[in-house]
Amino acid sequence: MAVGPVERRKDDGTRVDLAGDVTGGGAPAAARDEPPSTGSATAEPAPLNAAEDRLLDLLRRIGTVGALLMAAGSLGAGAAPVYNPLPSVPVLGLFARIPTAAMACAFTGMFLVILAWLYLGRLVRPGRPRLVSRSQMDRTLVMWTVPLFAVPPMFSRDVYSYLAQSDIAAKGLDPYLLGPAQALGVDHPLTRGVPNIWRDTPAPYGPLFLSIGRALTQVTGDHVVSGVLLQRVVELVGLAMVVWALPRLARRFGVQPVSALWLGAANPLVLFHVVVGAHNDTLAIGLMLTGLELALRRLPAVLPGEPVPPRQPGEITGVVLGAVGISAGAMVKIPAVLALGFLVVIVARRWGGRAADLGRAILLVGAVSLAMIVLICVGSRLGFGWLTTLGTPGKIRSWLSPATGVGFLGATLALLFDLGNHTDRLITLSRVVGTAAGGLISLRLLWQTFRGRMVPMIGLGAGLGAMLVLGPVVQPWYLLWAVIVLATAAGTSRFRTWAAGVSAVVAVLVPPTGTAFDGRAYVLPQAYLAAALVVLTVLFALRGRLPSVGTVLRELRVSAPRT
Repeated sequence: MAVGPVERRKDDGTRVDLAGDVTGGGAPAAARDEPPSTGSATAEPAPLNAAEDRLLDLLRRIGTVGALLMAAGSLGAGAAPVYNPLPSVPVLGLFARIPTAAMACAFTGMFLVILAWLYLGRLVRPGRPRLVSRSQMDRTLVMWTVPLFAVPPMFSRDVYSYLAQSDIAAKGLDPYLLGPAQALGVDHPLTRGVPNIWRDTPAPYGPLFLSIGRALTQVTGDHVVSGVLLQRVVELVGLAMVVWALPRLARRFGVQPVSALWLGAANPLVLFHVVVGAHNDTLAIGLMLTGLELALRRLPAVLPGEPVPPRQPGEITGVVLGAVGISAGAMVKIPAVLALGFLVVIVARRWGGRAADLGRAILLVGAVSLAMIVLICVGSRLGFGWLTTLGTPGKIRSWLSPATGVGFLGATLALLFDLGNHTDRLITLSRVVGTAAGGLISLRLLWQTFRGRMVPMIGLGAGLGAMLVLGPVVQPWYLLWAVIVLATAAGTSRFRTWAAGVSAVVAVLVPPTGTAFDGRAYVLPQAYLAAALVVLTVLFALRGRLPSVGTVLRELRVSAPRT
């Protein structure tokens, strides 16, 4: 058995909730839109029919064309390095000379990828009698990913910070004390690519990630292009771990694996900010999910009202492997550490759900995690300096952060009422309150999980979402921490509809260059408008081959009933 939703299956396959709304959707069992015969992860759905196969082939082509357009647009609208070799290359250098057209090309590709992904969601919707197969989903993901591998970074310049911080570590200096400008010099090729705001700041990432980057630097030196490509390989390894663990966890928690892969791995935010943007979040998430899967495959579920089953061989080994994997993820990016708390309550419930069981679980998971963290810190020779730099991202004021927005609002009102300029103090106060609120929400979710009122993966996903959204800085790719984890256990169409809509909107909020276009505000509206006209033309041309938007909306309304 495996840790899963708090429910019991009858002999006919129907599901009976034992603790109310805990199976991931908010709707009573009788009102759920997934029929047990097809929506259950234990039942194999039928393959697509001929018409649906043709639709899938068309969607793959649309997404692939979109990825190719993004690749072309990145040549002139990407976050290119300062030492950019492309302008001197025949033909390819043309895009750098027409940045607005390149931007429109990139936006067109983004819209087409999002469009294909949303339509693909119809073919993986839980409850359908026929679903996309796992092999079809894997091939689709590969088709949309390959064109985006060997392109300039887009949407952010963070990867250049990774390169500079890795080079600092490779030179035997402390990346947790020195910024790129201090350690490498302002004229160093790697420093030149780092945004000005980060040139004097130390690294906020864990020693495991910097150790990997240090090893890559031994190969690439200060060559920016090859460094970016190898950093992208690292993130694709993280994505591979997500693709491995995600469907396995989904099956344990009663969610169709291909539906979880569609939402968690084929998500445009993954394609844009992991594959193209080369952010290290996917490596941390992949290690975290892998650790959870290694732990849960050896731990049987304990449902309310049932006796605790006898101990199974390998349970302790599973807990140890899980804690090691999660701790490794935390040594890339610290939010993964929250999964250790949920691993503790899973183990405590397995051992009986008493306070003493909770204490023993804390001792076991805590000891293994502490040993792993110390091993990484000491073995990497980077030490524990990362503890002092966790607040580095807070140096920027993200307009997507609700906590920062509240601080700005309060400061604006103070100025309107002639109370003085208290912007810095109010932003600091609102961020402290937001961080505290996120922590309290996570603690409550941990308690609910311990008491058997919350599915562990739903609690973890919601907790990560609360801590990151209420934190001092919010970036579009931060959403992946919540979406990927929730995709493993929240399988109802109501959640999928909201998650897909939010992902699609957030995916286009940041322009491909990752800049604000100060003084050239007209560029973005022109690019958005041009891309929208092209996509509308494509939809008109395919009007007989794609389902209408009205049909899609009607399906969503039917599959996501009010509760």
